[in-house]
Amino acid sequence: METKLARIAEVANAKPEEKFTSLAHLINAEMIKACHKQMDKKKAVGIDEVTKEEYEDNLDNNVKDLIARMKRQAYKPQSVKRVYIPKPGTDKKRPLGIPAYEDKMVQLALAKILNAIYEQDFLECSFGFRPQRSCHDALKVLNVIVNKPAINYVVDADIKGFFDHVDHEWMMKFIKHRIADPNIQRLISRFMKAGVIEAGIRKETPEGVPQGGPISPILANIYLHYVMDLWFEKRIRRQCKGSSYMVRYADDAVFCFQYENEAKEFYQQLLARLKEFNLEIATEKTKIINLGKRKNGDNDDVPGNFDFLGFTHYPTKNNNGQTVVRRKTSKKKYKASLLRVKDWIKVNRCTPIREFMQKLKLKLQGYCRYYGVTGNRYALSDFIDETKRLLYKWLNRRSQKKSFDWSKFNLFMKKYPLPRANTFINIFELGAGKSYVM
Repeated sequence: METKLARIAEVANAKPEEKFTSLAHLINAEMIKACHKQMDKKKAVGIDEVTKEEYEDNLDNNVKDLIARMKRQAYKPQSVKRVYIPKPGTDKKRPLGIPAYEDKMVQLALAKILNAIYEQDFLECSFGFRPQRSCHDALKVLNVIVNKPAINYVVDADIKGFFDHVDHEWMMKFIKHRIADPNIQRLISRFMKAGVIEAGIRKETPEGVPQGGPISPILANIYLHYVMDLWFEKRIRRQCKGSSYMVRYADDAVFCFQYENEAKEFYQQLLARLKEFNLEIATEKTKIINLGKRKNGDNDDVPGNFDFLGFTHYPTKNNNGQTVVRRKTSKKKYKASLLRVKDWIKVNRCTPIREFMQKLKLKLQGYCRYYGVTGNRYALSDFIDETKRLLYKWLNRRSQKKSFDWSKFNLFMKKYPLPRANTFINIFELGAGKSYVM
């Protein structure tokens, strides 16, 4: 199966105009069983309440029945179960769609096929949910761009409720650019129109892609590839007299320009472009930032900051007096992460201490691995220090009697040390996307 997908990728790469007419046969018993193995048994169940273990009890017959229904076009995805998860740093909640177990496997199989084809088409400026392309790769490329002498302005754009407003008609038009197999087209359409179950009530989904299914990331990338990436590359960059770049991670995008008038003109064009495809900008979160590189008199705006992928990017002066853009953990993400640590410590403080400290250390290591980028050590160190203060406070509330004073707590921390603030990611080592900025 991997060989067949690799061959599809080769053809897609060699023939950019090729339309694939026969793909549905790839979703066979072999692929479904492979997808079953990849399923995480800890994931939440959909409305069918079927777990991985339950499906595996009669795996061969279940898969045989599924494939038979797909061949006679009797397979129809079930509605996804909608739940809401907290949105970090705010009181708002993010909608999440959980497909039924069988639908998760078919979505994953379909996503593998779509990735094999469209990965050859996606541009270097796109990073979200793509193989060998991480958040850190996007940050590295952005670091090179914003520190180019010619880049003076940044348009920080936020799309309002992107996953809820994907236009199905436009999506199918984009799919048909590369896929002419009516069975695959029908399958994608059925997934988008499967509906959602919320509080026991079924709701139609005339637009949007439920965020949470295996197919959602690739569909989002396909949509934004045509709506935003190609448009910026083929039209905006060509009409700009100065330098211009974009970096996109899923639906988060940053646009960089040399001239202020071109940044402002692009912003107006972006509003019209997104409206054409049933999308809109969250105007309260979108702004044009002056990086403060120009000499006095060129612009009266005060240099500003912008947030991207959990980091605040801010202009400052280096030792030579030159303006450079550096990054630190954004206040919003810092507070949200600290609140999660606090809640976890409160809930788990009565766990046996060795197990408690091992789990806390693992959580902090994950945090440090992400935020431990060049220049962010102070913010990382502050976070670890705040975690220690929370530990001191809540471990002393394990019982009515105070467990520690500071001297005993310091001895405790020597026995169970927390991770140290280190630089794990060198922001200057370019990987994916290198050719885009060199």
